[in-house]
Amino acid sequence: MRFIKFNDSQIDSFLYMELADLAKTLSKNPDLEMEYAPYSYLNPAENKIYLTHFWDHRPAADQISGLKSDVYLHAAGSVFHTGMEETQNFILKVQQLSVKEFAKQLFIILESVRMEEIIKKERPGTKKYFARRTEMYRRHFRSQLTIHLERNIAADALFNALYLKLTAQSPLETIPALNEDFERMLPFFQRELEQAYESRSTAETAGIAYRISEAAEEFLEKDMLNTYFFLPEQGYAENSGLSFKDLKRMNELDNDDTLELDRKEERDVHDQEMPTWHRETSKATDSFLQYDLEHGSKTDLMGNGLREGEDGDQAMGTVQGSSKVSKQNKYDQSEVLENRQDGDRTGDEFTFGKENKFAFAENLEPVKPNDQDKISYSENKAAVSHYQKKLKQMIRKTLEHKKTNPRTNLHTGRLGKNLLRWVTDDNPRLFYKKEEPSIQIDAVFTLLVDCSASMYDKMDDTKLGITLFHEALKSVGVVHQITGFWEDTNEATEVRMPNYFHRVVPFKTSLNQSTGPEIMQLNPEEDNRDGYAIRHMTQELVIRPEKQKFLIVFSDGEPAAMNYEQKGIVDTHEAVIEARKRGIEVINIFLANGEIEESQRNTIQDIYGKFSIIVHKVSDLPDVLFPLLRKLLKKSIQGG
Repeated sequence: MRFIKFNDSQIDSFLYMELADLAKTLSKNPDLEMEYAPYSYLNPAENKIYLTHFWDHRPAADQISGLKSDVYLHAAGSVFHTGMEETQNFILKVQQLSVKEFAKQLFIILESVRMEEIIKKERPGTKKYFARRTEMYRRHFRSQLTIHLERNIAADALFNALYLKLTAQSPLETIPALNEDFERMLPFFQRELEQAYESRSTAETAGIAYRISEAAEEFLEKDMLNTYFFLPEQGYAENSGLSFKDLKRMNELDNDDTLELDRKEERDVHDQEMPTWHRETSKATDSFLQYDLEHGSKTDLMGNGLREGEDGDQAMGTVQGSSKVSKQNKYDQSEVLENRQDGDRTGDEFTFGKENKFAFAENLEPVKPNDQDKISYSENKAAVSHYQKKLKQMIRKTLEHKKTNPRTNLHTGRLGKNLLRWVTDDNPRLFYKKEEPSIQIDAVFTLLVDCSASMYDKMDDTKLGITLFHEALKSVGVVHQITGFWEDTNEATEVRMPNYFHRVVPFKTSLNQSTGPEIMQLNPEEDNRDGYAIRHMTQELVIRPEKQKFLIVFSDGEPAAMNYEQKGIVDTHEAVIEARKRGIEVINIFLANGEIEESQRNTIQDIYGKFSIIVHKVSDLPDVLFPLLRKLLKKSIQGG
């Protein structure tokens, strides 16, 4: 269970994934998103449920109960049982009140009570979560009521008191009198609250909330100071798009003159310029710019009959297609030798995950190794040579054993000694063969290396381990690629997040004897968007013809990139699951220097499950990688 730091609080990433799945299941909406925020609510416009930080810093059982009650309340309640149009009408109606915040928050608690009863009837197992939720809120509002009464903050005190009365288990619980005017209205408030449990629709709940707020307005001098519950003012309209009425002109032109049109002067195509016309011009042209709509003169273009549509019509023409990043070379970055990869977004669906919709790939090819790279690589190669030789010998023996091991129970070949099956079996297999044809390892590997800044003290030892992988795979003829990845923090913006893939050893040259020194060009860079990188490598491995496909991810911590902190772990976990569903075995090599925290260990398990190897001392990486590589290659041989 890895904890994501957010607003100085910690979020259990495994619990987050569990709650996200629960929300999608309850709402029957696979695209419903979930996020932590100061307040809990459903935002239909964003198709998102927010869970409140109110449950933070509590015992684990209380925190889980609170968070699950939020999910049940919105995913099983608000989605199906809250009237969007009625809610929007209520929001508009209370704008005229001086205590509109009081009215909106009162509406939320009344509607929550109504939905709780519906959910508990449909799902009795939720009663324990809602009971714990109510108990924690009652404890909080009881303390808030005491503070607000002492400070004479009437609106907040009234709200606290109404919640306590609404959720009271005993009829003896009363609402404290705030002043003389309020005391006269107590019977009215109590009758209205009693009707809340009998409410059958959002409209009835809105009516109760409005009547109480309207009455309270008479003696409340100020609106509420605190926000306990939040009701978004946007997103509850049934039709959020523009209507035909919205598209019609609602305002008059600045001018009230009329321009005579000479039909002969109308043109379909502008050669070098696109003119416009307004009050000061002498004749009209075919432009339809914003200035024309506000400052132009009146014409009979759309008034005295039908206007024939044409292909060149600037106003009526439509273009079909999707927006894409330019494929022209970026000359401001000479090291980028391949064009930017497009296709990250297809229509409304994002191939590389919703959290990465503004990310795009930049491919970097390795430059020609210099003398220092060659010297460093030779030293690494010498350091792992004994592992490479042992591995190669193991592979050779395994292949020879499989070639010479007799194959029995065949329809053709040499006749075996056991002929009893000729009598006992309908379709006897009496023959055998002494050896099989030559066997090759039908596998492909991708080594994905985290090149984030945190790898600064681990990169040299990591290169040593990668050298072992490369030389071992090359010696037994297994195609592979080695790619470093990172996100450029300095260039990243809210809508543009460049992610670099430094392909130091590509598939096409991985078996060349001269390849290898390029590995020394991997260096610690910036951030790491792991889910995005894993999806890219998955896409490349899927189209490979080999039967066994492996993705080995070298990293030293959780994902960290722009707007990726809160959902990075979940997004990476989903990327791993997607890869495994497509037949790719994803294995993580977690690099640490010394002992790691339990939370870090659990993070890796949250993302990769049991397919993660933790290396406590990076210098021991070859000792750890050797048995892993041997196991994977044996599996590939047996699978072949």
